[in-house]
Amino acid sequence: MALSNEVGQKGRYSILQNAKGEIMLMMDSRIGGPENPRFIYDGGDTALLYRSQESSVAFRHISEGARNPLKAVSEILVVEIENDDVEREYIVPVRLVKDVNNLILS
Repeated sequence: MALSNEVGQKGRYSILQNAKGEIMLMMDSRIGGPENPRFIYDGGDTALLYRSQESSVAFRHISEGARNPLKAVSEILVVEIENDDVEREYIVPVRLVKDVNNLILS
């Protein structure tokens, strides 16, 4: 079931949930692989995927239907897509914070 779909400045993403309640985040591939990634979220319409020291991705306009499911899981599956093929996939722990916007540089 699709929870949120968005097209942003740096590509598109989709947040999906299966029948078990597990969450998958599909997004356009980024350069370089993840190193100790974390999904940082505060329950609102913005989240931050920290991929590595050199790479973070902000997700804005997360739909209301995706917010509670994202807060309820301890990890998500991230799938990076390149030319309609899976470039890489990895499990990322979810870290809840007070205000994710304080961590994002505009």
